[in-house]
Amino acid sequence: GSNFYTRAGSFTFDKDGYLVNPDGMQLQGYQIDANGNVGAITSVYIPGERISAPSATTEFNFDINLSAEAAVGDTYTTAQTVYDSLGNAVPVTFTFTKTSNTAWSVAGSIPTTSGTGVTIGGAASMAITFNASGVMTAPAADVNVVLTLNNGATSPQTIAWDLYGGTPSVSHGDVTGYATDSGTTFQYQNGYPAGMLRSISVDEQGVVTATYSNGEMTPVFQVALADFPSYDGLSKMGNNLYAQSMASGQALPGTAGTGRLGNIAPSSLEMSNVDLAEEFVKMITTQRAFQANSRVITSSDEILQELINIKR
Repeated sequence: GSNFYTRAGSFTFDKDGYLVNPDGMQLQGYQIDANGNVGAITSVYIPGERISAPSATTEFNFDINLSAEAAVGDTYTTAQTVYDSLGNAVPVTFTFTKTSNTAWSVAGSIPTTSGTGVTIGGAASMAITFNASGVMTAPAADVNVVLTLNNGATSPQTIAWDLYGGTPSVSHGDVTGYATDSGTTFQYQNGYPAGMLRSISVDEQGVVTATYSNGEMTPVFQVALADFPSYDGLSKMGNNLYAQSMASGQALPGTAGTGRLGNIAPSSLEMSNVDLAEEFVKMITTQRAFQANSRVITSSDEILQELINIKR
């Protein structure tokens, strides 16, 4: 129930998921919630069986060129994998069909095991038109792709197709109609499935980050540091531990890099300030001096023994 302070950074996770020192004392840190807000100081606790919750896809985009050289009636098909509220991967197939020299239509579909249909811009298909420079002119704003699911996840699922950005809206150039082969050069979507904990890392600011099998890196704690008005006044408790005392003044907790607090050196331990080469030289010198002195005693003993023998 007491707080102790240490310079020793040797910490490991125990069987319960607490970050502890070799004596089993729990490291303290500021808890970070899902929105990145830093909370109160508590024990750093990351159980190994922790699962990262899935996140449903709410936005996606493509970099696609629809060939101006294609004949009317030609089609181009591409697919984008999105994630529903349960973390299921749902492949959405987009089929682009050329309808005139400067226009295409696009329709979407999903497997029957996932759902029953896809609408784009509120209809079964949507028209895409280009000007004489191959720049998209319609639709004139972002559109919603709506999935009707039957796999137990939230339905309908609305996903924004990010075609424009800024104010006023400016085309990202994601969909073009140039005279080159139709093709997809980039895909993005912001969802992910559930993931298992894979590793833990700590940065120079003391932020403890959990990395999961789904690629998510989640900050969960920030290591708490403490400053004192007088370091010399701290009470030595043994085992690299110190305690607050009247002489040290009250502990001033904070995070790395704030106030007088320095940064953390991750994945490293502070070495002893003893110069091993110098200490070895001193040890050898002492050993040789002892050997020399022992020879003096031996010689003195031999001289005295000779004197005794002369008397006899």
